[in-house]
Amino acid sequence: MTESVSNATDLASAEVVCELYRRMFLIRRFEERSAELYRDGRIPGFLHLSIGQEASAVGACWPLDDRDVVTSTHRGHGHCIAKGLDVEGMFAELMGKETGTCKGRGGSMHIADPRRGIFGANGIVGAGLPIADGAATAAQLRGDGGVVVAFFGDGAVAQGVFHEAVNLAAVWDLPVVFWCENNGYSEFSPAADQHRAGLRERAAGYGVGFEAVDGNDVLRVAELQARLVADLRAGAGPVIVEAATYRWHGHYEGDPENYRDTAELDAWKQHDPLLVLGAVMRSGGLAEQLANIEREVEAVIAAAIEKAEAAAYPAPETVADHVTTPRPELAEPAEPTEGSLKIMHAITNALTKELEDDPSVFLAGIDVGKGGNVFALTRGLAQRFPGRVRDTPISESAIMGTAVGAAMAGYKPVVELMYFDFIGVCLDQLMNQAAKLRFMTGGAVTMPLVVRTQFAAGKSSGSQHSQSLEALLAHIPGLTVVMPSTPADTYGLLRAAIQDPNPVVFIENRLLYGRKGPQPPADHIVPLGKAIVRRPGTDVTVVSYSKMIYDCLAVADRLAAEGLSVEVIDLRTISPLDFDTVLTSLRKTNRLVVVHQAVGEFGVGAELAARAVREGFWYLDAPVIRVTAGPTPAPYSPELEQLWLPDEARIEAAIRESYDMRS
Repeated sequence: MTESVSNATDLASAEVVCELYRRMFLIRRFEERSAELYRDGRIPGFLHLSIGQEASAVGACWPLDDRDVVTSTHRGHGHCIAKGLDVEGMFAELMGKETGTCKGRGGSMHIADPRRGIFGANGIVGAGLPIADGAATAAQLRGDGGVVVAFFGDGAVAQGVFHEAVNLAAVWDLPVVFWCENNGYSEFSPAADQHRAGLRERAAGYGVGFEAVDGNDVLRVAELQARLVADLRAGAGPVIVEAATYRWHGHYEGDPENYRDTAELDAWKQHDPLLVLGAVMRSGGLAEQLANIEREVEAVIAAAIEKAEAAAYPAPETVADHVTTPRPELAEPAEPTEGSLKIMHAITNALTKELEDDPSVFLAGIDVGKGGNVFALTRGLAQRFPGRVRDTPISESAIMGTAVGAAMAGYKPVVELMYFDFIGVCLDQLMNQAAKLRFMTGGAVTMPLVVRTQFAAGKSSGSQHSQSLEALLAHIPGLTVVMPSTPADTYGLLRAAIQDPNPVVFIENRLLYGRKGPQPPADHIVPLGKAIVRRPGTDVTVVSYSKMIYDCLAVADRLAAEGLSVEVIDLRTISPLDFDTVLTSLRKTNRLVVVHQAVGEFGVGAELAARAVREGFWYLDAPVIRVTAGPTPAPYSPELEQLWLPDEARIEAAIRESYDMRS
């Protein structure tokens, strides 16, 4: 395809019409051959095909160029091809080969190439919509006229992320086309059974534009999209498009399709996108060109399959590759000893420093702009960095998805989750998107984003505002989880997190915001994934983090007067876990006590105990002891809450118990 064809606006020209047909026929034959390969066992996993929907994909992508981004669905092969992805790599990807688009790590539902502006098919319904907001935010900040097309099916309209993404795009005036391919079915259910309001009415409710189009007529689709993209490049706000189309195959290959009859399918086949454009070509004297295109595409498809089948599978030694981006090696800085700084001001200073130093950094979250954060941690930053400190609606999934999309587009978003307890509202965007996209793209994307959040128990905040859920996130490969305890570490670790090429969840304890400590220099930066010995000792090792480190230090100081020497280790980073520092201490003390505010079962203490037994078994002279919160939700009553929380008395008892088990 030449540049002149891809940017052509004369949809009546023979060259353009032929190229539109070629792209549609390429998608059709890719899908049909994929169905055959799947049937023959040469493609594993799941397969969702878009046969019958080619005009929507090709027309919607027609006016796009290298500035632009598409996000897709589990039925996304056509979108990828329409945006320029090569079919050889796609066939290899579906087969799980090393030469695949994503090196065999993504497969059909997760095929992507962010380098081409293809931010991914997605196995989670609707999940690409907030990611599109992030890509559009990056385009808006970059100011290069970039546009994002977010493909989704009619079933995704029932998802909360649809509402959140469209609303956020409207509030921020983002350059997004929300492109609904309404094929009449949400998996097995007719669309009429799923919704009581149409997209036209919904668009009016969000205050965004709406357009409807015959999704099987590629000329109409391309004409509409060319106008919308031109408007968006000129500064228009988001728009919803409903393209009426139909999928010929079931929801997935192997679907028995008991939910629809053959007459309905036969009727739609009379409006086949290839027949519609083919008729135009024949009436315009392009029958010979049409036949040539089909022969050429058949040859391309055959060659692509042959090469894909001949390709090797990923080597066994690469099984753990691409989970994270290698992070730069940082030396442990000197501990500051002078001045005074509160942790809350350390956060503000770190955010300010990174905003000053790197124009790709921006902040977003609920009330972080005009309100300056509920704890005043971002006060004044919106005025100082206009456009780069953004208030959002109360839409946690949209906030996290925006971070994912912006990071994929080359920015370094720092987004705020007001309370750690709210992680469940938006877990998909962290667990299935931020954490996995580098792996699923075979290392084609980096994900430099930070999620700042806070927690605390001890002030009767109740069961939904007191939880320490770090183990939940530490269990997800690809996420880095940080929990600082001092002002200097808060400043240095937050700066390191923002500069890191991986997704980092930065968890603050709000009861430490007012705590003071020595002030670090402006260039202070602390390596992620490294624990630190807060107090050396020889008799018992105590490992903790966040606010509990101060209780451990207080107990260690008291016991020192009795001659009991306690070494206190501050993990600082929960994942990746620095067990080497713990093991080094264990070799010396032969005893291990772990203290954290989270519930004990399946927590960080359990992981440390398992590692100690496996890697430090011959050094242990006593069982590992955990001091944790009780196995219930956080109580509201102050009396019950204090019983539930670990405290200095329980920490001291655990240390004494461990020490008294002397052989």
